[in-house]
Amino acid sequence: MTRIMIIVGSVRPRRVGLPIAKWVSAAADDLEDIEIDFVDLAELALPMMDEPNHPRLRQYTKQHTRDWSARVEAADGFIFVTPEYNHSFSPALKNAMDFLAAEWWRKPVGVVSYGGVSAGTRGVVALEPVMAVLGLVRVGAAVEISLLDGLQIADGQFVPSEKESAILTKMFSELTSLAQSLKESQK
Repeated sequence: MTRIMIIVGSVRPRRVGLPIAKWVSAAADDLEDIEIDFVDLAELALPMMDEPNHPRLRQYTKQHTRDWSARVEAADGFIFVTPEYNHSFSPALKNAMDFLAAEWWRKPVGVVSYGGVSAGTRGVVALEPVMAVLGLVRVGAAVEISLLDGLQIADGQFVPSEKESAILTKMFSELTSLAQSLKESQK
């Protein structure tokens, strides 16, 4: 069983990231050997980094950090569902990542981005060095959703195109395969 954490990167009211992330989670329900930990950063409500020690020391003083650490540590891989804000990614996602260090190390990550003209890709470009320094290993498949292409939200649910669904299926395959390989290499 591969445990994938889906992180909703936006905390804005009426965000489209939540229905997109719920679509990602629902798609995993059809797959064998995948367990999902769904994290809505709005519900997680981490404060701005408030730990006195550097995360690499893992000397956490706050219960919310210890709880977050345990969840991320338990994950075998991640999918970040992130908007593009001003050619970058969500500050809530950055804060959640910055709380920890070793818990992310050598785990695979996929990105589902959304935004205007670039479908969130400029935000992903800003996210890449942060993922790299934390030791996250990005999979090749990337779902990019343009809000200018007539984003389909029906009854609060995201309606993906066939292309988006196919790429997401490939992303899950790459995540599970890479998660197993990375686990084996660390034994």
